[in-house]
Amino acid sequence: MTRVVVPVRYPLSEHSERTLSKAISVADDRDAELTVLHVNLYQNGGEISRSDLKRAVEAEFGRVERARYVVRSGFLVEETILDEVAGEKADIVVVGHKQAGRWRRAIRRLTKNPDIEGFLKERLDCTVITVGL
Repeated sequence: MTRVVVPVRYPLSEHSERTLSKAISVADDRDAELTVLHVNLYQNGGEISRSDLKRAVEAEFGRVERARYVVRSGFLVEETILDEVAGEKADIVVVGHKQAGRWRRAIRRLTKNPDIEGFLKERLDCTVITVGL
């Protein structure tokens, strides 16, 4: 089955809501499973639970079919997301325009080519969908 991963902020920002809306649509269109991911940064303290994340998403979108809610902790959001995408063997990653810029900077540290889609395709064999403003 196809797996879509969508990283979001908590509490959901306007950008996260748009990105999540697109991810839900993509998952529905492809009859895919959806992983909604939030990264708790160690350095920021505070813990968000899977239940908190699920409640926030369902308050905005209602019950989401075939959705899994995941909260990971890490020092760098981008690396933690990449780890989750690899671990999930995601077929599609849906990221917001702002997140795409952060990924480009993170990937630039690893390689001279800031092409997120190419980087992920080469290393993780997945498609990246970027949601604009």
